[in-house]
Amino acid sequence: MQTGGQRPTVAVVGGGIAGVAAAARLRSERPDVEVVILESSPDIGGKLRLGEVAGVVVDVGAEAMLSRRPEAVDLARASGLSDDIVHPATTSASLWTRDEMLPMPRTLMGIPADLRALAESRVISKTGLARAAMDAVLPASSLDGHDASIGSLVEERFGKEVVDRLVEPLLGGVYAGHAREISARAAVPQVVALLDRDRSMSKAAAQAMRGPSSDAPVFAGISGGVGRLPQAALDASGAHLETDATVRDLARRPEGGWTLVVGSTREPRLLQADAVVLAVPAAPAARLLSDVAPAAALELARIEYASVAIVTMAFRARDFPEVVGSGFLVPPVDKHAIKAATFSFAKWDWVRAAGDDLLVMRCSLGRHREEHQLQKTDEELVDVALLDLADAIGLSVRPVDAHVQRWGGGLPQYAVGHLDRVATIRREVHRLPGLSVCGAAYDGVGIPACIASGQRAAAEVLPVLPAPASAR
Repeated sequence: MQTGGQRPTVAVVGGGIAGVAAAARLRSERPDVEVVILESSPDIGGKLRLGEVAGVVVDVGAEAMLSRRPEAVDLARASGLSDDIVHPATTSASLWTRDEMLPMPRTLMGIPADLRALAESRVISKTGLARAAMDAVLPASSLDGHDASIGSLVEERFGKEVVDRLVEPLLGGVYAGHAREISARAAVPQVVALLDRDRSMSKAAAQAMRGPSSDAPVFAGISGGVGRLPQAALDASGAHLETDATVRDLARRPEGGWTLVVGSTREPRLLQADAVVLAVPAAPAARLLSDVAPAAALELARIEYASVAIVTMAFRARDFPEVVGSGFLVPPVDKHAIKAATFSFAKWDWVRAAGDDLLVMRCSLGRHREEHQLQKTDEELVDVALLDLADAIGLSVRPVDAHVQRWGGGLPQYAVGHLDRVATIRREVHRLPGLSVCGAAYDGVGIPACIASGQRAAAEVLPVLPAPASAR
């Protein structure tokens, strides 16, 4: 590809869902543009991936999309998957805490919306309930333009026990992080917004949960797996994909446009493009920007990541104990290895149908700075999960088959001050025409947020592309 040729060119570095979404938006807005996705691994999709367990194809990465945001469902429809969009058969979850399986009380990211229901759930002790009730009489909380951890904010209102047994397991499932380190403004802006709605955060949470979309399904999936979405979106976009294509360097051309060094150190090649979208995690983005945008690279290098593992197992239906709901979360204060379990066969009708007489479920393990937990072999991780499941639900048999998916450095940590960091990164990158960044490191780790990030990055580079030949 040559800058200044008949067709404008854009290189998208990274073939995760953000990169694919960026490519799809570029091709939608400018069908005349040549878009190439450069993916360093053999596969497209990033954390959206399919795997096989006992002959059943299931998601071994992200398995649900937030449907109250439109981006993921809209991309699925635009990619020809309209008829395959599904909603969970059940979303009721439990908490495995204090050696009991207790119903998950009604909360907004762990913030109690009904203190009476919280008491009935028995998740919080009598002492903890008394402290949580102080939310109604405490002076209003305010961040006053500053940032704070979500844990400190909720603890100020409700006490330590609510953070430990409600907020931590919910945030652990999303970020694999720690509530007292994660930025409230970046990770849970809907919670920060409650501060201006009512002096009582509990009352404000209840009001927010009764909003106009409260009856709409919270989550959506895709029959056959959310892991189908990246390839479907790529196929619909007409973008060109190169796998095993590591981008090793990035340089600004004096006459405008960019030169990328692609491939192995033994056989590098040069690729020229009018614009570049960096859709890679923070560390590789920092390396590529170290020369052209050093201030942005420095901030990116400071974003830490958590590593997690997903253990998916298939059991004979006759051997599996009776369970209720879609799964359960585990507060880290209870010191168990698994942090969550999903009964996929109960949550998704398509998984149950595909399994025939098999029941497929999965467990997640690993939190920020607990990478040592994942140094075990696959067999050992399966055994660890089975030990916890024996205590949690009385499981007493081994699976017919198991699949272990490790996501090393899979989830960025939104530390306090994250929004300011992202603003600095974008400000520095925007000084360079035809360059943008996107992905989970910036505006959210969920599928819709990553898609929105990719679409934003595409919109930012479109203005620098040469006009279509027909418009000249």
